[in-house]
Amino acid sequence: MPAGNNGDGQASGLRQIIQPQVVRVIAVTSGKGGVGKTNISANLALAMAQNGHRVMLMDADMGLANLDVIMGLQPKRNLSHVLAGRCDLDDVIVPGPMGISVIPAASGVRKMASLSAPEIAGLIHAFSTLRSPVDVLIVDTAAGIHDTVTAFCLAAQEVLMVVCDEPASITDAYALCKLLSRDFDLRRFRLLANRVQSFAQGRELYNKVTRVTDRFLDVVIDFVGAIPEDPMIREAVQAQQLVVEKFPSARASVAFRRLASDAEHWPQKQQAQGQLQFFFERLVQAQSAAVTT
Repeated sequence: MPAGNNGDGQASGLRQIIQPQVVRVIAVTSGKGGVGKTNISANLALAMAQNGHRVMLMDADMGLANLDVIMGLQPKRNLSHVLAGRCDLDDVIVPGPMGISVIPAASGVRKMASLSAPEIAGLIHAFSTLRSPVDVLIVDTAAGIHDTVTAFCLAAQEVLMVVCDEPASITDAYALCKLLSRDFDLRRFRLLANRVQSFAQGRELYNKVTRVTDRFLDVVIDFVGAIPEDPMIREAVQAQQLVVEKFPSARASVAFRRLASDAEHWPQKQQAQGQLQFFFERLVQAQSAAVTT
């Protein structure tokens, strides 16, 4: 009956307002620097935006930020201004390619590289003011085991570990998994092999990592694919563009699009940990506010 159908539509609308879609938060991290983590964060964000998602990309490498540089952006404000109380989080967002919303961090600011625990919590709490609609938040963390790295890994549903076929990269990835599992009870990670010659080499790299983690750690590591060594990536970086945008048919671009499509089907089993649970709550509240205004 018409009246019943109208009531069903209203109920559906109310459910969307009361229970908005949870924002998917992906922390892209690595034990070692120089493995291509930032490029992966940005190209994954662009590929997911091409799939129709509203994507926000956050530079969480507080002291040596360069997300804006690789995309040719020139932000006037960054996260240091948010921490100083000079503006809200929405005020620092700059538009990136394909409509990506980019949150830039500071570069060469010593204080930002050594934030205290309350400052890190305050930064995450700043998401309570966020009103920009978003489906996926990708956080490009710093390398290593700094407090900011662990904080954002704990605040994410997915921890995407980037590893290259180098002894230091493998060792440092193991160290980060050990820290997060032992001290913070984080048990599931996703591993992406970068700069490999083939998918098979990426799988073998995954096997190298899991042979150690399976023996010494109580963790689950899922292999999510490989990004091939591709000279088009360097050429895109030189042009301050992303390879997915500049060279859409490049081998690396194809791999990024495959990763983005696969990521849509990752089961959302893992939730934020401990005191950072409110991080999700703030994002959900922001979505609800966006729906009702």
